[in-house]
Order: sequence, then C-alpha cells, then structure tokens
Amino acid sequence: MKSYLLTTSVVLVSTHAMTADIITHIPVAEPVPVYEIRGTHDVAPASWEGFYVRGDIGYNWTNLRGIDYTLYGFAGDSGTFDSYHLDNSWTLGGGIGYQINRYLRTDVTLDYMFDADFNGSTSGGCGVLPAGPCVSTDLSSMSAYTLLANAYVDFWAYGNFSAYVGGGIGGTYIEWDDLLNTSCERDNPSSCDPTVTHDGNSEWRFTAALMAGGAYHFRCDWAADAGYRFRYVTGGEMFGFSTGGGPGYDRDFYVHEARVGLRYYPGRDCSPPPYYEPPVYK
Repeated sequence: MKSYLLTTSVVLVSTHAMTADIITHIPVAEPVPVYEIRGTHDVAPASWEGFYVRGDIGYNWTNLRGIDYTLYGFAGDSGTFDSYHLDNSWTLGGGIGYQINRYLRTDVTLDYMFDADFNGSTSGGCGVLPAGPCVSTDLSSMSAYTLLANAYVDFWAYGNFSAYVGGGIGGTYIEWDDLLNTSCERDNPSSCDPTVTHDGNSEWRFTAALMAGGAYHFRCDWAADAGYRFRYVTGGEMFGFSTGGGPGYDRDFYVHEARVGLRYYPGRDCSPPPYYEPPVYK
C-alpha cells in the first residue's frame, strides 16, 4: 500500500512539473503599440481659416447679343447691325480672399480682359454717294476690367483634390475703341463713302457671375485651381454720334471663360503632425 501511494505521488509531482514547464515556455504576445504615421501627401492645415491671395489667367469666348444705332437724315430713326462679331481674348487677374472654414470661402477679384477685335456690318443708303443700297464695314475693339465680390462652396474633397461652385456680383468697366465705319455700294464694293470715325464709349456695367471648378492642394498653403466662369454684363453705349448716325448701343454680353490659377495662404501652419516611431522588440 505504501509503495502504491509513493508511486502515485511521484507521478503527480512529475506531471505537475511538466505542466508548469510547458506553460512557462508558451510565448506570450507583447502588446502592439498604436501609432500614427502621416506622410507628405497629407496637406490638411492645422486650421482652415485664414486669408489667401490668388492669381488667374483665362481665355474668353464673348457672345455679344446685338447692336442698335440711331440714324439721321434717312427714313426711320433707328437700325440694328446685320452682323457683328467680337473675337476671343485673354484675361489676367488677381484677388484677395478669406477661407471661412473647410467648405466656405469668399474673395474679391479684379480681372483685365485684353483687346478683342470687333467687326460688324449694317445695310442702308450711302451718306455721300447718290447711290444705294449700301453695306457698311464697321471695325473697333473692346477691352474691360471686371471687379467682383465672390463666394464659393467647396462641396467635395478627396485626398488633395476638391471641387467647388460659386457666384459673384459686381461691375465691368467696358472700353470701346473708336468705331471706323465705311459704307460701300452693295453691287460695286469699290465705290465707297469716306470712312467715318465714331468715338468709342467707356462706362461701368452691372455684372453677375457663376463659377465651377476644382483645385489640387499640393501643399497646405498652396492650391492650383482650374475652372469655368460665366459672366453676364449689361448693355450700354458703344459709340457716339458722327456724320450720318449714332450713337450706337450694344445690348449685353455673355462671357464664357476657362481659367487656371494659384491660391496662396500666407501664414498658414503647415508643420507636419507628430511622427510616432514604433518601439523595437528584441
């Protein structure tokens, strides 16, 4: 009996020792540290609020919506241009704005539209020649300054890209050059009146604008902008009175514009977020 108890005790002790040894040698996983790595692709600023400046260049397609003029010494006292065309042109501009939050910003912009050549034509009697009917050739050019107060909504963002829509209201200072009018017989284009010069008119016009586009934020304080802008400019006096007629009035303009530019946010905090090095376990 004593021998049996002794044997059993030895077996239990041995088993307990083996179990403890196995448990002791089971590897225990070390806790995995939580850390954050932010690379240079992350351009989010510490704060979205702040001022910015912008510069833009654009290309315009201008739709002139009609020209009316006054006649003197002929039956009827008014007329309209039979044909008219204003060439495409470039714009260059800049502005200053304020980013209110991640989704809303406002700015004030001033743009200059370079000279766009104008050519048009009217029909009727000639002023000097005792002949008719006659057709005129009318040449001029137009340039403009546009001052707008704008607001934008950045409604979509993904990574470094964002998209926006906006609107603006303000004025456009239209500068018409002198209009050169030459009337020639329809059936004999070489028989012409002397060229008549009508003084061009300059004035401010009411302007409204709609914008849409996208931006690429290649740094937290720099963004490249590309978009479309539509401007509506009210009509006004185009040229003054001279021999035979005037003044003349353009009705209004639809201006379609493709634009590219840069926005810079001076003073924006672009310091990278903390970089946490994971501990090394050996």
